[in-house]
Amino acid sequence: MRRLGIVIPTHNRAASLRRTLSSVLAQTYAGSPPEIVVVNNNSSDETPAVCGEFAAVRMVNEPRQGLSYARNTGIESLDHFDRDDVIAFIDDDIEADCHWVAQLAAAFDSEPSIDCVGGRVLASDPHALPAWLTPDHWAPLALQDHGPARRKFDASAPIGLVGANFAFRKSVFDRLGGFSPDVQRVKDGIGSTEDHEFLSRLYSAGGIALYTPEALVRTEVPAERLTREYHRRWHRGHGRFHALMRLPEMERAKARLLGIPIHLFRRAFQDVLAWIRSLLSGDAARAFAAETRLWFFSGFVKERCVCLARR
Repeated sequence: MRRLGIVIPTHNRAASLRRTLSSVLAQTYAGSPPEIVVVNNNSSDETPAVCGEFAAVRMVNEPRQGLSYARNTGIESLDHFDRDDVIAFIDDDIEADCHWVAQLAAAFDSEPSIDCVGGRVLASDPHALPAWLTPDHWAPLALQDHGPARRKFDASAPIGLVGANFAFRKSVFDRLGGFSPDVQRVKDGIGSTEDHEFLSRLYSAGGIALYTPEALVRTEVPAERLTREYHRRWHRGHGRFHALMRLPEMERAKARLLGIPIHLFRRAFQDVLAWIRSLLSGDAARAFAAETRLWFFSGFVKERCVCLARR
């Protein structure tokens, strides 16, 4: 029977980690109990004590700071898994629906060709979200809802899933290696692209991901992330990490300026016009959407200029 492991990286979130572990241990899954690994990434709080409250939880330490390092250590701790076994990831501020594991396992069983399964990530209290924070602005909050039906993503439709709720066959890591430390989130850093970068490698290698809405988890969104300023900072950071990734679909260009593809300048000019038109028409939602794209562009440009200065 297929084994299932759950990797939970954590850094100084003992209180929310306790809720996460409680939800993971309250699953209705009828198969063999999942192997739960908490990766303690230099926590200075009560994380070890919280893990000790749960007999079924195994804690491992990763002294190198960063989410990718922590995830990779979790994967390595499950090296006894076979290629068709499944490794799932959730964050330390997530509460999993009681059917979460069962839905992930069922998805892999029903689709032998898929390499990855991801599900919805919703706010615990959607009424706490301000009116301007529509699903178009969910990316900085790591929320995700691709609709009520299953969807497949691959190189022809390279839509991302988020690491707060996705799982992979062990064979994927055997083929591709682990998550990239070059684009990882460290502590409270924002805008990182470790999920995007890994899925891009998966799609480029012919892999397929499946979104299944029934695999549901929820998270409490901190108040400080419900401000426009946080979203501006996130998109600026996101642009910086995209500049580091050098994705082929973004880097294809006949001309460049300061190492930046010209098409990004054209898009930025269009966004400036869209921002102005939206402000003049009173469409605040479209104005802010255009503004966040410009913050992305500013982060991208800054990182490329830094790279040029280092040469």
